[in-house]
Amino acid sequence: MRASTALAWGVGASAVLTGLVWLAGQRLTGLEPLPDQGASWYYWKLPEPTVWTRLSAWLCYAAHQVTLWGLIYYAQTRVRRYTGGLHRVNIVALAVNFGFILLHQAQTQVFYDGLAQDVSIFSSQASVVLLLIVVLLMENRRRGLFAGRPAPISAEVTSFARRYHGYLFSWAAVYTFWYHPMETTSGHLIGFFYMFLILLQGSLFLTRAHTNRWWTLTLELLVAAHGTLVAFMNTGPDGAWPMFLFGFLGVFVLTQMHGLGLGATTRWVLAACYAGAVLAVYAVRGLGEVTEVVRVPAIEYLLVGVVAVLLWLVVRCLRWLPRGGTPRS
Repeated sequence: MRASTALAWGVGASAVLTGLVWLAGQRLTGLEPLPDQGASWYYWKLPEPTVWTRLSAWLCYAAHQVTLWGLIYYAQTRVRRYTGGLHRVNIVALAVNFGFILLHQAQTQVFYDGLAQDVSIFSSQASVVLLLIVVLLMENRRRGLFAGRPAPISAEVTSFARRYHGYLFSWAAVYTFWYHPMETTSGHLIGFFYMFLILLQGSLFLTRAHTNRWWTLTLELLVAAHGTLVAFMNTGPDGAWPMFLFGFLGVFVLTQMHGLGLGATTRWVLAACYAGAVLAVYAVRGLGEVTEVVRVPAIEYLLVGVVAVLLWLVVRCLRWLPRGGTPRS
């Protein structure tokens, strides 16, 4: 099977699996979580967890994580080439992720709790943000960071990120996937659909579908849809949803659209549509609040710089480590 065909089937399967999450979730009745305690509180967890509820989540997460890391290592050391079709290891990865999705569903029905019982909600959000930041860094040389112009990030750092990003992205996806129980709120369903797509992308490593620029851009932009919808559902029409919508779309206009091969006229039209939409929304909400649209891009670009420096330090340390008993300069 061609990887592009597997990708199309995988997107459809992700939608079906999301529907099954909703269907199975109708059986989750009688649970009474503790009262909501603010932004740092995760509501969907057992009020009285047990050793077994905790172990069920952590052991399943660990098994899922280690298995995917093993498959990535196998692909990098044994396969090592991109093709238009699926490798056998891709088929194994797809089967593994499908099996663990079903396992998570069963674990939710029996034990309910995810990793949220023991770790902060901010850790789950940060894992996805980190994934998006590293994508910006890896694509810096191809599409630039600001209006098509690359940031001064060394090729050595970019190459290191490209070589090892699979391990980081796998952790971000699997950790977030097991953080949440398979609940049926709109936010959970949208989030699980997004996670299914990221797991699908991770299963197609070393195929042309994995590097399809339109597909990868879709995954980047889905965070705008997810963040906006969740903010709207939680805070209503007067809430912070424009900050997420125009923040992430601002990253698209500044960075992401410049890697699609679009002509200058098309890019100017897209930028003008974005500016017009911002002005239209904030003319109603109050122009004094328009500065909130820069928060998401500012944080993302700042973190790109921070991650680039950290990776540079890692690369320098690895170069310094001794090989054969002598340090490398």
